[in-house]
Amino acid sequence: MLNALKIIAGTANLPLAKKIAQYTGVPLTECDVRRFSDGEVRVQINQNIRGSDLFIIQPTNPPGENLLELLIMIDAARRASAKRITAVIPYYGYARQDRKDQPRVSITAKLVANLITTAGADRVITMDLHASQLQGFFDIPHDHLYASRIFFDYFRAKRIQNLVSVSADVGSIKMARAFAKELHCPLAIIDKRRIEANEAEVLNIIGDVKDKNVIIRDDIVDTAGTVVLGAEALKKQGALDILVCATHGVLSGKAIERIQDSPITEMVITDTILRDIDSLPSKFKELSTADMFGEAIRRIWHEESVSKLFD
Repeated sequence: MLNALKIIAGTANLPLAKKIAQYTGVPLTECDVRRFSDGEVRVQINQNIRGSDLFIIQPTNPPGENLLELLIMIDAARRASAKRITAVIPYYGYARQDRKDQPRVSITAKLVANLITTAGADRVITMDLHASQLQGFFDIPHDHLYASRIFFDYFRAKRIQNLVSVSADVGSIKMARAFAKELHCPLAIIDKRRIEANEAEVLNIIGDVKDKNVIIRDDIVDTAGTVVLGAEALKKQGALDILVCATHGVLSGKAIERIQDSPITEMVITDTILRDIDSLPSKFKELSTADMFGEAIRRIWHEESVSKLFD
C-alpha cells in the first residue's frame, strides 16, 4: 500500500504550489510559516504527516530567508516522522556559483545541496539547473525537470515561419540545439565573453540570422544585460522578430526596463519564481510549470518513471 501523499508549501511561491496541488488532486497540508518579531522564521505543520510521502514546494530565490524556510520545513517534517521527504525546488538559487573560477570564492551550489541533505531531505526535484552537472552535487536521488517541453508546445502553436534557434552562449547550446531539433530549424550561437558577474560582451554571432525570426533559449534572465546585448547584436545582423524564452525570470535591477526598451519582441518566462505578471509590460508572457511538477510528484509517489515526461 502506498504511503499517504502529502504536499506542503513555503511562502516563496504559494500560487504555484496551489496549482501543483490542484493537479495532483491532493490539497495542501496546513502549515504555518511565521516570523518572530525579530524576523526569525518559525514553521509548524498543523496536520499529521507521520509515515507520509511528503513533498515540500519552495524555490530558493533571494532573499536568503526562502532557503532558510525550506531547511526549517524539512527539519520540521523529519522530526514529525514523515517517511520520505522530497524538496521540490522550482528555482534552485545560488546555483551560478558552481566552481572556483577565482581565488577564495565559495561554491554555493554545493553548499546549498549539502544543507538540504543535512536538513533531512531524501529526494530533490529541480527544474533547469544553471548547469546540468549540478545534479551530481546531491548525494540523494535527484529528478531534474526541463521546461523545454512547455516552451515547445507554446512556440509550435505560434507557427513561426523562417525560424532560427539561438543559443544565448556556449553553455546554452544543448538547450538551443534541442529547440532547433524539435522546431525543425537551424541553430545559431551568440559568442560572448563574461567580463564580470552580470556583465558580458558579445563578440560574434555564429550562424545565419539575416531576415530570420529567432528564438533565444536560456535558463535564467537576471539583470537581462547579456540577453539584451545578444538581441541587439542579432538585430544588427539582420534578424527580424526576436523572441526570448527563459525558464527562470529573476528580473533583478533594471531588467524589465532593459527588456522593454530592447529589440526583443516577446519575453517568455515560467512561474518558477513568483511575480505579478499582470504588472509587467505586454511583451512579457508567463507559462505555468505546475502540470509538469504535479505529474513528477504523482509519478514519484506511484514509483513510476519520471523520464517518461521527456518522451
